[in-house]
Amino acid sequence: MVDLVSAKELDFERCYRAVTTRDARFDGQFVTAVRTTGIYCRPSCPAITPKPANVTFLPTAAAAQQSGFRACRRCLPDAAPGSPLWNTRADLASRAMRLIADGVIERGGVPALADTLGYSQRQLTRVLTSELGAGPLALARAHRAHTARLLIQTTHLSMSDIAFAAGFASIRQFNDTVREVFAVSPTTLRDESRRRNGDTLPATNGQLTLRLPYREPLDKPWLEWFLSSHAVPGLELWEDGHYSRSLRTPHGHTTIRMSIQPGHVRASLALHDMRDLAPTVARLRHFLDLDADPIGIDEALAAGMTGTPSSSATALSNGHRPVDRSTLLSPGIRVPGCLDGPELLLRTMIGQQISVAAANTHTARLVQTLGESIPGPISHLFPTPAAIAEHGAEVLTGPARRVEAIVAAARAIADGELALHAGRTASELRRDLLALDGVGPWTADYVTMRLLADPDVLLPSDLIVRRGAALLDIDLAETTRFAPWRSYLTMHMWKHALAAPAATPDGASVARKVRTAP
Repeated sequence: MVDLVSAKELDFERCYRAVTTRDARFDGQFVTAVRTTGIYCRPSCPAITPKPANVTFLPTAAAAQQSGFRACRRCLPDAAPGSPLWNTRADLASRAMRLIADGVIERGGVPALADTLGYSQRQLTRVLTSELGAGPLALARAHRAHTARLLIQTTHLSMSDIAFAAGFASIRQFNDTVREVFAVSPTTLRDESRRRNGDTLPATNGQLTLRLPYREPLDKPWLEWFLSSHAVPGLELWEDGHYSRSLRTPHGHTTIRMSIQPGHVRASLALHDMRDLAPTVARLRHFLDLDADPIGIDEALAAGMTGTPSSSATALSNGHRPVDRSTLLSPGIRVPGCLDGPELLLRTMIGQQISVAAANTHTARLVQTLGESIPGPISHLFPTPAAIAEHGAEVLTGPARRVEAIVAAARAIADGELALHAGRTASELRRDLLALDGVGPWTADYVTMRLLADPDVLLPSDLIVRRGAALLDIDLAETTRFAPWRSYLTMHMWKHALAAPAATPDGASVARKVRTAP
């Protein structure tokens, strides 16, 4: 099993073995800093393996840059999938990393990050420096450098526009950072990319096509089913293996079109404001769970399945060898995250106790009536919580108590009484959600799982989860052996039940009648 590498205590021997074997599974979990060259690389860098005496291992690119190392322009360590630790851990450092990736420091500085997390700036800086080898400003600077490289190499934007879009305060700061991190000027970095890849860059401003890498394997059919079955007309579109949607961003909006390819997701972005590139990419990676460590997760779940008590006991009592039920699990399954916290909660509440198709219909009516109209193939943005709080009761239909609960939740979000962002702790978020009218344990747990990318949420009361558990011979009262990956176990149970729908009295299938997820 490939264990996650701790961000604080990197084991030299394990890290060096990963480097000598060029094990791509560790890309993004740490960087290799080579003292003789002053360069840091990803573990799978194809360059000659440095001698042990010449290397040190650091948890983040920011820590390497803080120590004076430059990024390798051959393996591009900043282009690796992100560390899965930021989702599997729920400590302050991990929550801060999620918010930094979303651009909180670019929009409000370190004070905004500290306020959001509920710590003083001094406490926050001390914890991040201890855990990650760099403070919040250095971590944000590393993200800006990554965004700058992406724009330099994938667009025809002028360098001044790139500096502004990446969040730099001045052209000089932009030039100095690029030279410091990549050891060449921005112009040289672009010229090198053109010589390598040809001049195939799009000419239109605001239009970008990116490759978002992920760790293989990835269960493509599961993600495609999830995206296609929950697409809301006017907000989302599933067409010929491509998923498109509009998304409200910090400085405007964007329209996304993406498809899952071997080793990466191809994403085309039409950005209203180029400053929103970095947070949009971070949200897409979170939405598709692209930073997961699938091999480690699959091996842990397989070990739990092998130890399923009931199946082993039954087989032995019949004189047979126990069946290896781990073969029933799909390799590389992902837990879909979310692109927008308020939208996730409100769509989940709209979909309570109704089918997926009915929920899509209700949401589409809300989008068409209260959503902001935008140009392009996707006609509307999802309505703001303020718009739903003011006019939702006039548009939403169904039981009066459910409509009132949705409107009240929207008002709580609009008034700032309920914060829905990736920097929350699971316990605090669940407590605040359960305090809302119309939100029970299933809704609170489901929103927590997707909003925070919490890997260890089980939904034992869900009808389809219970059916999937029966098909996989899993006792939902005894799942501790699957920790901390029970969110992924929940996806396996959903998928297994949906692949083998049971008939209901009126002839419809469970998969079609029962609401599973928004």
